[in-house]
Amino acid sequence: MSRAEKTTEHPAETPRAALPPFQPAAERSRAGALTALLAVAVALAAVNLRPVVTSLGPLLSRVRGDLHMSATVAGALTAVPSVCFALFGFAAPALARRFGPTMVVTAGMGAITAGVAARSFAGGTAVFLLLTAVALAGVAVSNVLIPVVIKRYFPQRVGPMIGLYSMALSLGTALAAAVTVPLSHALGGGWRVGLGLWAGLAALALVVWLVTLVLRRDGRGAGGAAAGPSGERMPIVRSRTAWAMAGFFGCQATGAYATMGWISQIYQDAGVGAATSGMLLALVMAVSVPISFVLPNLAARRGDQRLYVVVLAACGAAGYLGLALAPAGGAWLWALLVGLSNCAFPLILTMIGLRARTAGGVAQLSAFSQGVGYLISIPGPILVGTLYQGTGGWAVPLGFMGALLVPQVLIGLRAARNRFVEDEVGSGAA
Repeated sequence: MSRAEKTTEHPAETPRAALPPFQPAAERSRAGALTALLAVAVALAAVNLRPVVTSLGPLLSRVRGDLHMSATVAGALTAVPSVCFALFGFAAPALARRFGPTMVVTAGMGAITAGVAARSFAGGTAVFLLLTAVALAGVAVSNVLIPVVIKRYFPQRVGPMIGLYSMALSLGTALAAAVTVPLSHALGGGWRVGLGLWAGLAALALVVWLVTLVLRRDGRGAGGAAAGPSGERMPIVRSRTAWAMAGFFGCQATGAYATMGWISQIYQDAGVGAATSGMLLALVMAVSVPISFVLPNLAARRGDQRLYVVVLAACGAAGYLGLALAPAGGAWLWALLVGLSNCAFPLILTMIGLRARTAGGVAQLSAFSQGVGYLISIPGPILVGTLYQGTGGWAVPLGFMGALLVPQVLIGLRAARNRFVEDEVGSGAA
């Protein structure tokens, strides 16, 4: 039937231009609002992924004294994040398949809120460690699944969204390091208030994720978890790139968590005050705020990211050398260089998003890289604490951290090549 005949046959019908355009526009508006809300949720989640750790660094000596921790136990405490990230990171894809990634990340925000709030009331080392582990379990699943959320809901904007995520993560890290000590003094509550106040920020993220979860109605299996192009789970262990990603992740995580756990102590042992050492830790984290936004965008535009692997490691080598030779004399410069070195974290997050073709592939690669990587990193912070206690100084621990940059570069050069894990697995690559 022609358009003219249709108009003649139904003369009372509402003109075509009157109604249909409004419905698509409304749908587009709602979709845009939900996408913007999800971007805000991602940023808020990222802000809460490091205060669990970095709020503790400037207060560690007080926590140790109050809870009667030895240096070795404190070193174990700095390794707890790696343990939790490995254990719960491996579980994240299965949880995403069962409940959907948005629901799991929402639960992760709840675990962070509860763990951070409760540990500020801990009366002993064991309880403190346990409640820290609860919070870090939430961090772990969020670490793995937020890149999956980004790959699924922002497939054409992976670089910018990883940049937003990394920048917000760095901002939260720096903020916690900078203001925890001053706020604990201002509020007159000691280290317990200084650590517990971060539960409020986590609660805000939890509310936003709950709203996002309800509005998006993401159900079971919404994550497309850990599937290859055919929808089946990939034998990810057959991919050389996946192993290289895990090794690179493990090396950078060792340096990052040893830094976050001990750099305040390094400065304080050199005569720097607690508040200033907190500000220096904040600088280590703050320098990555702008870099974490710019670097993923730059890295996503290149076929490979080997140049960035080398440059960031060189910054770390210079920073560790400076900390060993003149920690107080060039304190701000060393903090800047170490902070630049720690930008290997947003780099590896970007590479996770780029080395798989699908959201399911990203889920599996993210879980494998972070799970194995954090397992690799577990001994590092403990060894740093043991070396410090055994030698009574920082030359040997910092030498260890500098030496670790060698395998980080060698493995990172392999991980940074322009390859897809699905192709390696599909072609039978070992």
